[in-house]
Amino acid sequence: MADHPLRATINDELHARPHPRLTAPAALSHVVLMASEAEAEADHARFAAFCDAQGVPSPPAGARHHAVALAGRTLRWERHGEFIAVTAIADAASELGTDGWSAFAPPIASWLATEPGARLAAVHLRVLPGIAAAPPADTFAGEVVGSTVAEGEGAAFADFRIGPDGFTRMLLYAHRLTPGRLGRMAQRLLELETYRMAALLGLPPARAATPLLAAFERRLDAIVAATSASAEDDHLLLDRLTRLAAEAEAQSAANRFRFAATEAYGALVITRIAELQEGRIEGVQRLGVFLERRFLPGLRTCAAVARRERTLLDGIARAASMLRTRVEVRLAAQNRDLLEAMDRRARLQLRLSQAVEGLSVFAIAYYAVSLLKYLADGVPLLGLPEMGRAAGLLGPPLVLAAAWYGVRRIRKGLRREEP
Repeated sequence: MADHPLRATINDELHARPHPRLTAPAALSHVVLMASEAEAEADHARFAAFCDAQGVPSPPAGARHHAVALAGRTLRWERHGEFIAVTAIADAASELGTDGWSAFAPPIASWLATEPGARLAAVHLRVLPGIAAAPPADTFAGEVVGSTVAEGEGAAFADFRIGPDGFTRMLLYAHRLTPGRLGRMAQRLLELETYRMAALLGLPPARAATPLLAAFERRLDAIVAATSASAEDDHLLLDRLTRLAAEAEAQSAANRFRFAATEAYGALVITRIAELQEGRIEGVQRLGVFLERRFLPGLRTCAAVARRERTLLDGIARAASMLRTRVEVRLAAQNRDLLEAMDRRARLQLRLSQAVEGLSVFAIAYYAVSLLKYLADGVPLLGLPEMGRAAGLLGPPLVLAAAWYGVRRIRKGLRREEP
């Protein structure tokens, strides 16, 4: 029995990117760098070279995730569709102290500084034992949002602001969370920040596309109005519509991937919020409520622009179909008129040919009778005067009948040869 060639790959996907197990106090530092799928091999090669230089196992060929112990940290490298994520975990890291936030040991920080990808998200997550109704006063610079998590087994706080060091800060209180649940909760918070930022990459293109779509829609309305009024030549209208279709399709194609990615990342954010299993902390806005009020409008904007692009293309297609139909109907009418004119000319030519045919019978008879007359004039010389007179009287009708019959036979023969 042979296995499907993808069986192992599909099965291993269930075990990809396992959640860490954490014991408070701990620190996690997470960075997301933009990198297209075309750069996957180069990203893999750079990370493998770094691992080799540090004397730790390098990722297997083609691996999209890898974890190693390095400089007292657990370093996790993950390759996603359009970015790579690097996470350093300092577990049970009492040596960091209460003010310690960065888990990036010097070798890791030095390597990250050389990575070419643009930084999309960066977050420091501090895990503390116990629980609190509010974070320490000097933890966050802006308005703090937070909630209990895991049905009251822990608590999380954040301000979703980028600090002077370029990192967003989050705080997670372990309270009664087991190491496994604590690790999963920390991973969800990091993914929440990652996918939140990735989802909103579609917002600037959506805003930029809005005035263009409005202009395209006005042009389409003008073309449809001109079509209804028959104010312009159909071919000119079709040319205008074709140019509009090309521009609108180019605009839609430029945003199609981004808006689809925004929809997918947005769904992941909503899922991660639900998985937090939040509860309310008195006097603090919940994480989920904050994100839904500030994040969901951006998603809806992208979705609305994507719908407008699809609606515009559908409208252009309908207008083009209507205009092509009208052009085809007019061409059919012109062809019908042309065929009718050709039919009239054919009938006229037939009548003309019939007239010429009649004249040709008389012409043939005339020349034949002239020849017969010469013969008849010579018959008396043979001593047959009566026969000469008879030939002169009977010859013309017989010749005329013979000419008519001959022309008629020729015409019938030609008709039989017609396809």
